[in-house]
Order: sequence, then structure tokens, then C-alpha cells
Amino acid sequence: MNQLTLSRKCRRWLAAVLAGVLLGVAPAASSEPVRKSGYAIGTDLCGSGDLAFPRIQIDMKAGFCAGLVASEEDHLKFPRSIVQVPGRDLFVVADMGGWGHTDGRLLLLDPRAPQGQRFKELLTGIEYPFGLVIGPDNKLYASSAEAIFRFDPLAENPRSTVETIIRHMPGRRIKLPDGTSLDESAHPLKQFAFDKNGRLFVNVGSHSDDCITPAPITKPCAAAEGASAMASIWLFTPPANGVFPALTPKDPDPPHIVYARGLRNSMALALHPNFPDAGYAFLQGENGRDLPDIFKPNEEINAIEQGRHYGWPYCYDLSTPSPEFKFVLQSGVYKSLCTANALYKPPFSLLPPHGAPLAMLYYHGAKFPELEGKLLVGLHGYRPTGSRVIVYDVDDHGFPQPSPPPVRYHVSCAADPTHSFQTEAGEVAAAPFEELIAGWHRVNGARPQGAPVGMTVAEDGAIWLVEDKNQTVIRIDRAAGEAPQPLPCDTRSQAMIDQLAAFVARDAQNSIRLTTLRKGLVEKHCVGCHSDFGLKAGQSDSGKDVTVLRFMLSQDDWIYPGDPESGRLRTRLRGIGAEKLMPPGGESLPKTEPGYTRLLDTADLLVAKMVPGTRMRIKAGPPQRKFFGKTNKECGEIPAGKVVVVTQRSAVDKSGFSRFFRPADPYLNGECSDDDGYYIRQEFLVPVQ
Repeated sequence: MNQLTLSRKCRRWLAAVLAGVLLGVAPAASSEPVRKSGYAIGTDLCGSGDLAFPRIQIDMKAGFCAGLVASEEDHLKFPRSIVQVPGRDLFVVADMGGWGHTDGRLLLLDPRAPQGQRFKELLTGIEYPFGLVIGPDNKLYASSAEAIFRFDPLAENPRSTVETIIRHMPGRRIKLPDGTSLDESAHPLKQFAFDKNGRLFVNVGSHSDDCITPAPITKPCAAAEGASAMASIWLFTPPANGVFPALTPKDPDPPHIVYARGLRNSMALALHPNFPDAGYAFLQGENGRDLPDIFKPNEEINAIEQGRHYGWPYCYDLSTPSPEFKFVLQSGVYKSLCTANALYKPPFSLLPPHGAPLAMLYYHGAKFPELEGKLLVGLHGYRPTGSRVIVYDVDDHGFPQPSPPPVRYHVSCAADPTHSFQTEAGEVAAAPFEELIAGWHRVNGARPQGAPVGMTVAEDGAIWLVEDKNQTVIRIDRAAGEAPQPLPCDTRSQAMIDQLAAFVARDAQNSIRLTTLRKGLVEKHCVGCHSDFGLKAGQSDSGKDVTVLRFMLSQDDWIYPGDPESGRLRTRLRGIGAEKLMPPGGESLPKTEPGYTRLLDTADLLVAKMVPGTRMRIKAGPPQRKFFGKTNKECGEIPAGKVVVVTQRSAVDKSGFSRFFRPADPYLNGECSDDDGYYIRQEFLVPVQ
């Protein structure tokens, strides 16, 4: 008995040591959750052998699990795509670095290397790297904003092996047909795919969201016309040997044709292995235009055919005409385009609205026989319809199989948990899907909101993906047993939003700040994005103020009262970090618009002064400081340097502690509620300088 007990203890100790090594922590701390890129991870692993990684808590289909291979601790900045090096247990990751133009890198990932040593820089200084594809010659191809090139990731000097095959596509800086120059096209990233004959299809995204110009619009969208149209897929055909030659400095680009038009941004492309044989699928996932309603327009799966027009910017959903282009749709080549024109090919099926499909592939691998041949789509969108990976059954030619209405899809963390596919004409047919990754909304203390971008299937059949907002690489493997229970929704409550709105309303200066922001920023620069912040026609000025404030407070991690530096409202407006600056083109506003910098400062002041109390900072020292609820329950750990609003310096109901206000905080562990208030030892707080 003693020997058996000792053996069990040894096994448990060895398992803890192994997990501690994998997580980069000491064995003594292995039972405590460790946070990496916002994920709380313990000793559970996903995978086996030397491909077992810390299991993260995302809600998955039964039989699957997700392991965290790399995180922001591995110095990832803005990873966007991933592909395996043929025949090797190594991967190449395209890390854009952000939207800083030449911050992009291509990295070599060795998943078996020690934590923190898994990446090696291959190429740096690349403008917006995105696409990664293994070509028909078994070489690795990559894209920048304007070019497509190949290189050897295993060479001693990878840069010396770079061979550019296309180099002058519309990229970040473009000139429109009317002579207007844009320093930042809306969709400069290049996704691409080869068919089995070596032909190359490249996404050339639209220059803007919707091509809307001052009314009345009487001419077609010029940027989407002609032999080098944007908002289209270009086709490049290789020489007879099937391989594109490397370009010398004097060589022109290979010729291209516009294969299909009216596609706003084709970041998700999937070609059936038998394409272009007759009847086989070439599918595109369309990122639709922004509209105020969270449920429209729908995103799309399009069945691409040569010479067809897919609607942008004239049509959305299945056949809804864009009202701004009513004159264009009354005559000429686009007359009745959306409803009665043979040029137009409506979507094959609709995708959830604002889901933002950024990756699409057919699964072929031995690890998951139940997925064989099926279509996987990653939805990157931040709204409740995004943040998931979905799976379609397909027919023998690779097409999803539509069903008659109603066809419903899940809406994460919504009062109405499902919604049917609808257009302005009512419920419509669509291809139903199941969810490989379902719940990936943010849950305090457990995980951030998921943001899947690139996906690939490894040679062993595992699915690898990268997510840009959380700077992670994730590997999906087989899991035994039933799927864990889904984690609960954990967003800011309506009662808390009511309380914060009341605080602002009672503060005369903050009420003025809110009005200034609404007029000078939201209505002037943000209408058309983010559901128009909830604004509707006919509202009073005070009603508009309240609507805008409530919208901002309801968004995930936009605002932390008292601490403007921690919220995404500030980082996006000021272009801090990897995410794209908002509003689009906002980098020039501080120079071109008098008072714009003051507007940004006003936003900071509104957040800083939102809650009555004293702003104080968590004292420097250990990386985390524990905080508690009223009954001494541990609520979480907040990093040194963070700012909180102290409402009671000496808490009346907890001696030696200060009570502070910081609702819906990412550092909560899920054990406490905002209603109870949060308490931290007085000595852990210092004045904000």
C-alpha cells in the first residue's frame, strides 16, 4: 500500500513538473492558474507527447481541445497567418506587427522548442505580410501589400533566397481613377491561392468601405472598373512549365485578368482540390460593408465564376440594392444589377452578419475523420456574431448545402441566443453549419475574446490557427470525453451601465465633455462604423449623448472608468499598439483638423472623471496585487501600475482596506460581482502623479 501511494504521488509530482516546465513556472506554482495573452491556464494539456500544450478554456465541439502554443510572451505582435513547412515539424507565421507599414515579419515557429524560444525571425521590414501558401512547386509563397514572393525558410540566410513573382499590385498607397491619392487604402492585404494547374488568384480589396461619394452618385464606382479593378480577384497564369519565374529589376509584372468583380475584400479563399475541373467549387468569404444594424448586412459565401459581378458596392445580402447607388442601377451596364441582370451572381449562401471571415479551407487529415472534406471558416469579427470557427458539410464538388428557411445561427452572449438568416425580404435559405469553436466571448478571469485569423491543417491532421488581438498561436487536437460546460457570458451588466451613465449625467463638466465628443468625433467621423453608435434619426441632443455613452460602455474593454490608458477607446483613437487606428484615416486628423487633439484629450478626461472618487495607482512591487470582495473572497489580481478609482480610502466595512470601483475588469477571476465592490489593502495604493 505504501509503495502504491508513493507511486501515485510520484506520478502526480512528475505531471506537475512537466506542466510547470511547459508553462514556464515552478512546480510549486503549477496548481495556480497562469495568465498568458489573457488566458488562464492550469495543468490540463491538449495534445500528446511533445505536441502537448496548455489547454485553454474556449467552448469547443465535443472531442476537440485547444492548446496554447505561443502567446504575447513569445513577442508575437499581430500574427495573421500560418503554414507548415513541407515535410518538417516547423511552421511559418506572418506577423504584421500592426498597421505601421513596414513592421511586418515572417517568423519560423518550432513548437517543440522551449517556451520563449520558439520563434526565429526569417524576414523583417515587410509591408503588411498576410498570405502564406505552399505553391505547386512545394515552395513557400508569401505576400506583402503589393507583391507576392517565394523564399526558403530553412536557408541560412532566408532573405538571399527571396524571389518576387508579382510586385506592382494596388497596395497601401494608391491613386484613384479621378486622380485622388490615398495614403492608406482600406483593404491593402493580399490573400492568394493556387489552383491545381498553378494558376494564381489574388484578392485586390476595395479602397473604401462602400465607395460612397457626395450625392447624387450617377456613375459606377471608378476604382472597381477597368482592367486593374479593385474589389476583385485577379488571375495570373504561369508559363507552360506551371511555375512563375523570378522577376529581375527590369522585368514587367506577369499579365493578369480581372477574374471576378464586386468583391469588397476576399480574405477567405478556398479552392476545391479538383478545381478548375468542371463543376468544382471556388469559394470566397465576403466581408460585407458596414451598416448600423448588428444583423445586417450578412456576410457571404460566394461561388466564384469567371466574368461575374458579385455586387459591391451596389448590392448587399442577396438582392438588396444599396440606396446610395439608385441612379447607377437605373441605366447602363448595372441597370437592375441586384434583381434582374445576368452579370450579377448573388451569394451562394449567407454568413452571420459582421462575422468577418478571414480564413477558409477544406479539411483533409487523418486526425479528425468526421471533418474530412468539410469546409472550415474562421470568423474574426468582434461583434456577437463573430469570434468562432464554423464547419460546413459540402457535396462531392465542395459546395455547402443550403436548407430552406428558417436557418438559424448562434449569437454569442445575446438575449436572443439564435437568429435566423434574414434580408429585407424576410427569412431566406442558407447553408447550415456547426461550430468547431463556439463560445469565444471574453470571460473575466478565464479568457479574452477570440480573434481567429489564419488557419492551416498540419501534416498530422491537427488544425493550427493564429489570433491577432491576443497574439497567440493555437493548436486544435483530439480530446477525450464530453465537452466541458460552456463558460457563462460575462459582460458589463445593464445595471452597471445605468449607474455609470447616471454618474456622467450628474457631473456638469463630464456632460459637456460627452456632448463635445458626440458632436466632434462620433457624428463627424464615426457614423457608418460600429453600428452608428446606436444613433437614430429624431433623437434629441441629450438622447444622442446618452445613446453614444451607453454604446461605448457596452463594448468589450473599450472603457475602464478612471483609467483611460487601459481601454481600447484610447488605443484605437490614438493608434497605440497593433490594431488599426480609428476612425479610418485618423492619423492625419491631428494635423488637418483644428482641435482634434483636444478631442482625444476630452475622451481621456471623460473616462478618467467618470466615477466620483480619487484616482490611485496600484503600488509597484510584485507583478500582481490581490483584491477581495466584502466577505474576504479573493476576486482576482491586478497588475502594478494600473489605475483604480478609490471610493473609500478607509473602507468602513473592511478595516485596513480601500474600496475601489473598476467594474467588468479583465483581472477578475469570476468569483465576485461588481455589486459587492472590490477591496485592496491600503498600502498597495499610491497617488496618481
